[in-house]
Amino acid sequence: MAIRSAGLLIYRRVSSDIEVLLVHPGGPFWARKDEAAWSIPKGLIEPREDELAAAIRETAEELGVVVDGVFTSLGEYRQPGGKIVVVWSIEADPILDVNAIQSSEFQMEWPPRSGRVKSFPEVDRVEWFSLPDAAVKLLKGQQPMLADLLKHLEQSGWNY
Repeated sequence: MAIRSAGLLIYRRVSSDIEVLLVHPGGPFWARKDEAAWSIPKGLIEPREDELAAAIRETAEELGVVVDGVFTSLGEYRQPGGKIVVVWSIEADPILDVNAIQSSEFQMEWPPRSGRVKSFPEVDRVEWFSLPDAAVKLLKGQQPMLADLLKHLEQSGWNY
């Protein structure tokens, strides 16, 4: 059975454009990667946990703020490694300030086989991106989420 994660594709309207909120993973493995390295806020679904509740919880852990509002299911996306990511979209609260974001941390042995354990933020950067820029920054397996967001917005009557 495939591992399942849940996440939120957070967007905002800027004039006649849409921007999406993406996170850059913290830690040494991602430090020098930028293109095709960003993600939506997401994480593993705990056993018997509601998937939307997991998406909200994981987003809160990565951003340090609780995102609330009207959530719209975008679907499930199989990642290149086989993991399934279940995603909802939500329009951002206008006061969501990326400069105030404080991610939770994780620990790992670093450098490898050194015996030293270091702490790293789950997310080291959070930024708003236009859809064309997001398509370049986003991990390959998450790029279809952008088209699905646009389809949802068009179906709900939003013109850009």
